Amino acid sequence: MSTDVLAESIAAPVLLDERLNEAVREERQRAMRALLQHPLITADGPQAAAFGLVRRHADALREWLAHHVHWSLQVTSEFARLRKVPPDQTDGTRAARDARTEAPFTRGRYVLLCLALAALERSERQTTLGKLAEAMVGFFTADPALATCGLSFDLKTMDERRDLVQVIRFLLEAGVLRRIQGDEDHYLKDDRSDVLYTIHRPVLTAMLSVRRGPSTIAATDFEECLAAIVEEPMPDSEDGQNRQIRIRLMRRLMDDPVLYYEDLDGRERAYLDRQRGFMLPLIKEATGLSPEVRAEGIALLDHRGDMTDFGLPEEGTEGHLTLLIAEYLADRLRADRKVVVGFAALCAHTAELITEHRHHWRKDVSAPGADRVLTGITLARLEALRLVRQVPDGIQPLPAIARYALARLPDDPAAQQPALF
Repeated sequence: MSTDVLAESIAAPVLLDERLNEAVREERQRAMRALLQHPLITADGPQAAAFGLVRRHADALREWLAHHVHWSLQVTSEFARLRKVPPDQTDGTRAARDARTEAPFTRGRYVLLCLALAALERSERQTTLGKLAEAMVGFFTADPALATCGLSFDLKTMDERRDLVQVIRFLLEAGVLRRIQGDEDHYLKDDRSDVLYTIHRPVLTAMLSVRRGPSTIAATDFEECLAAIVEEPMPDSEDGQNRQIRIRLMRRLMDDPVLYYEDLDGRERAYLDRQRGFMLPLIKEATGLSPEVRAEGIALLDHRGDMTDFGLPEEGTEGHLTLLIAEYLADRLRADRKVVVGFAALCAHTAELITEHRHHWRKDVSAPGADRVLTGITLARLEALRLVRQVPDGIQPLPAIARYALARLPDDPAAQQPALF
């Protein structure tokens, strides 16, 4: 055997191993990305392909998540449930949303969701929309505390039936319910119409994602209850405190669009500066997200474009308006790093944009008050993406929004300023 042939025969298995390892790594990244975007995946749902990958790599995923972010992963033959603990319990920018309209759940809809889950827990294998509605009305009648909180539910108005239907759609999308017969839209028009469902009880039991059962908590204050159900005891030692800091930072890097240094306390910033060179490659290896480190913070970029569950709209009136407002705020930030734009001033700018572009935007943008409504929707999206922050005096653009600023010519004095994100 010649030297060349011998070298090729030795190199072939090595090359095959490398390709197999790369294929495994790519599959695990896809599985991890799917879990981060959809913490509850069912075997027969819209993410069925991702479920197969999660189940195939369950052991490796479970070990990585438990060690680096202290999140638990439950995988059965029917579903995969990632029980995440949010890095910021006060963040209200990423609400549950109606699948059709993308309208965020209101406080009342969250209450209805909890009561619907309680009613389903007591139901037989199959139920109807009418029976669920009756059970939920019964909960309101039996608990005066709900009325004391300003909540009511008697199905006498279209708005209340719409709230109920949006909750049901959420449960259908999650896989808790499976529609057998009927249509929720017909129920909206006539509450005598009914819909038949099968309850997928294994998924129902996986919906709650807490460290402690709510019924075991004695506190009555909302903030105290919220902290208690996700409380994670750690050793009260220097190593334990460092582990807590590390877990908080890893969660924020993986769960938030941008981590800004100004949001960290002194110990967290010092730990991140020391460990950044180790933490960021870990996340990149596990998710395929590419870290971008800037003077103001760190963003993990999704070059594949398949992980962002709430991005900037790219088409239509909302898409065009969002980009124009982001561009406007980015230019204001570039001119003044501490700028705060009042909500009224931003609404006035939206009104100007409506006047300029109304001929190719949808017709209702010219309706009275549309400028305030559209500005509010746009700001909610930008805030969820950590591009702006609402402060008492108005809206504060954040550094990452500078990506949407207009380009400057080389001879423009502003082009000589230090670049933001």
